[in-house]
Amino acid sequence: MSRFKALYLELSACRRCPRLVAWREEVGRKKRRAYQNETYWARPVPGFGDPRARLLIFGLAPGAHGSNRTGRMFTGDASGDFLYPALWRAGLASQPLAKDRDDGLELYGVYVTAAVRCAPPGNRPTREEFAACSLWTERELAMLPQLRVYLALGRLAHDALLEHHGLIKARFPFAHGAEHTLPNGRVLLDSYHVSRQNTQTGRLTETMFDAVVERAKALAGLG
Repeated sequence: MSRFKALYLELSACRRCPRLVAWREEVGRKKRRAYQNETYWARPVPGFGDPRARLLIFGLAPGAHGSNRTGRMFTGDASGDFLYPALWRAGLASQPLAKDRDDGLELYGVYVTAAVRCAPPGNRPTREEFAACSLWTERELAMLPQLRVYLALGRLAHDALLEHHGLIKARFPFAHGAEHTLPNGRVLLDSYHVSRQNTQTGRLTETMFDAVVERAKALAGLG
């Protein structure tokens, strides 16, 4: 068994945060009408991608009816429908489609994960939940020694990465397109989150996000 698979199995059994456990399982029981015939994952969602990744894409948390349903990060909802086509256009994904865990999608030089691995009520994890899940972040990052770039999707993901590394947030302010060189030599690159709230209002356009992805690709030495 690979180290990643062993970690994923351990993660999928995590019940450390009672509020998140209750919510993810309630959503999995009630379901959205469009998915009534599907079995929801309703567990912590592991990271996904290339074990030799140089670029880490770091989100906030699984969507209640997206990743919490499909069991793969940014899969099955509007955020993934925006993220993966951008990676595909940049040559970092095998296809633009991200429907479920068995759709054949592969990432090249990229690994996708989130600050919190369970879907939170209202898409708002608590400070304690961020801290609890930081232990999983530490273990995932330890298995990705070739990382050069972190692409944080949104301010909360940006802040979670800084807190994970014990860094003062005021010294690394969030802004779309901002670049910060961290003490470990890796670059933290920021983007607005790929949420429907941002993409449908025009706060984040395909052109804007493509530019950030291309910059991340260049910084990571991925072509």
